Amino acid sequence: MVLKIVQAGEPVLRQRARELTPEEIGSAETRQLIALMRDTMRDAPGVGLAAPQVGVGVRLVVIEDRPEYQAGASPADLALRERAPVAFHVLINPRLVVEDPTPVEFHEGCLSVNGLAALVPRARGVRVEALDEQGQPVTVSARGWYARILQHEFDHLEGTLYVDRMETRSLTTQDNHRRHWMGKSTAQVRTALGLAERQDSVPPEDKS
Repeated sequence: MVLKIVQAGEPVLRQRARELTPEEIGSAETRQLIALMRDTMRDAPGVGLAAPQVGVGVRLVVIEDRPEYQAGASPADLALRERAPVAFHVLINPRLVVEDPTPVEFHEGCLSVNGLAALVPRARGVRVEALDEQGQPVTVSARGWYARILQHEFDHLEGTLYVDRMETRSLTTQDNHRRHWMGKSTAQVRTALGLAERQDSVPPEDKS
């Protein structure tokens, strides 16, 4: 069984999700939600899913970047994105801190903004402090693509979508991304779209 992934325009995607209580974290309902979110993420497929994306306004995300998702990318492309497989894990009531604010910009999509993608700047390195599915404290430090996934999912808990952060001129359908921009560097994309080279940085964040 998989859950319906709600799309942009649903109010839950624009509301700050609430924290789960210790009693809720240990409940059968939360265990079932985690299992359904895992199956829904894999079915989509996606590399992350936040509870608001399935209509539940709580601070819970599941993440998994499976090796087969990276099979079509060249070693050079994976290295450029600093992308490697990430095992399935759960983050509850996460707190995100930017450790390396160096801006890194790539096309990014979202299961709740179906069929579209755009250039989105993200901090290169972050740290997340959270609870796992057993309610035990966990700390995750990530760089590159894993850091991007964490920031994307954390944004969902804050009521933020990637379209709020994107380079608007770069918005594209997924089909046109594959036809025109796949394999091109971000610099090449920006030049082709008449965009100036980025000079800014991603400011440090400390959100709970």
